[in-house]
This record gives sequence, structure tokens and C-alpha cells, in this order.
Amino acid sequence: MTGPMTGKVALVTGATSGIGRATALAFAKEGAWVVAVGDSNVAGGKETVALVEGAGSQGLFVKCNVSKKEEVQHLILTTLKEFGRLDYACNNAGVQQQMALLAEIDEAEWDRIIAINLRGVFLCMKYEIQQMVKQGNGVIVNISSMGGLAAPSPGLSSYIASKHGVIGLTKAAAIEYARTGIRVNTVCPGVIETGMTAQFAAKASEEMMQLLVNMHPVGRFGKPEEVACAVIWLCSDLAAFVTGSSVVVDGGVTAQ
Repeated sequence: MTGPMTGKVALVTGATSGIGRATALAFAKEGAWVVAVGDSNVAGGKETVALVEGAGSQGLFVKCNVSKKEEVQHLILTTLKEFGRLDYACNNAGVQQQMALLAEIDEAEWDRIIAINLRGVFLCMKYEIQQMVKQGNGVIVNISSMGGLAAPSPGLSSYIASKHGVIGLTKAAAIEYARTGIRVNTVCPGVIETGMTAQFAAKASEEMMQLLVNMHPVGRFGKPEEVACAVIWLCSDLAAFVTGSSVVVDGGVTAQ
């Protein structure tokens, strides 16, 4: 398959489902080779690779816990061994916290959220940027959340802190590497129809879910493909003058 990104190499973490899988497929449809990376979800990673290859691209699954330095290094080295370069990276891997007010959060739960959602983004960026500096170019898009811009509901303080941290880290990296040919931006989704949302819905009341829908001025949750479109645009030459920015894809929630 050929397209605007033909011959380019894209890496997507957390690509076994939801936003990550939709982003991997969006890269494939633009002609890029795709490295789909999961956590412990080997089956999901292989499914994403099959979908990528079905779209006419080339895929590779590398099992990786993004909070582990050695595994992130292995991910990048494997990517380079397979494809020789790294043009685009979407750092999407993340988890939701167990709802609890701040004073009631278990410290191990806090550490788990920060390790994956923030340390994971830091580690991925660290080794992605090292390669992109050698190349003299590259684009990184980190997935934060509307929770990285505001605190939309109580009981999510560790998640919100981690997502605020992703935005700050993105801005810092964008400034530090602005003259190297590397751009770094963030996408901040609202509530998106993903497996994570479905798990929450299974435990929440019908009234709670309706409140969440009503929170979005457009009257619905977002779709993974809508977030993927923002990632693709930020990676494309159409966004060549955009760095250090947060693109909000939340159906108008934070505009209120």
C-alpha cells in the first residue's frame, strides 16, 4: 500500500486495542510500516499485527511493559533491527486507576499508575528521541487525556496527576529538541468507546453512564478512530509547524 507515509516507520505502544489499535491501523492506511506494541496482551498484539498486514502494511509485535527500562530499550532496538529507523511514535500505553479519594489511595496503586502512565511515556520518549536525533528528524505524539487539562471528576487523582505530567513532559521535550528536527505533541481525548470504558460501564450505574455522556456537549462518547485521526495529522507534514501543543479531542468537554 502507498500513501503519504509510505516508507516511514511508526511505533505505537498499547496497540492491542482501542486508541492504540486504531492508530496503528491509521498509520498502515497512510502507507507506513507499523510496529504494534502490547503489554502482556500477546494475543491482542498479534491480532493488531494481522489487521495491519490486512491493510497492506507490515507489522511487528514486541511484548513490552513500558514501565521497564530494559523492555523499552528492547522495543526500540527491535524496531531498528527490523526497519532501520523510527519516524513516528505514538506513546499510548496507559491504565486507569481504581477510583478512590486522594487520602484513601493505596500507595502501591499510586506507584502503578505513575509507573505506566508517566514513567512509561518518559522511557519511551528517552529512547525514541535518541534515535530521532541521530536521524535528524521524527515526530512523537503522546496520549494524555482531558483529565490532563482539568480534574473532571473526584476519585481519579493519581490518573489525573499522571496525565498532567504527560503534558508537562511533552512541552519540555518539544522545547529541548525543537531545533533538531523533532516535534513532540500531545492528544487529549475525552471519554472514548474502548475496552477500558466498557469495563467501567460494567460496574457503573446506567445513571452514571448517562451523566458521562451528557458531560460531552456533542452528546456521545468519542470513537478510537477519531483520536487516531488527530495523531496522524500531528505526525503529517500538515502539522510541520506544530510542536509542544495539546490537541483536545473531547467533544467539547473542556470548552465548557
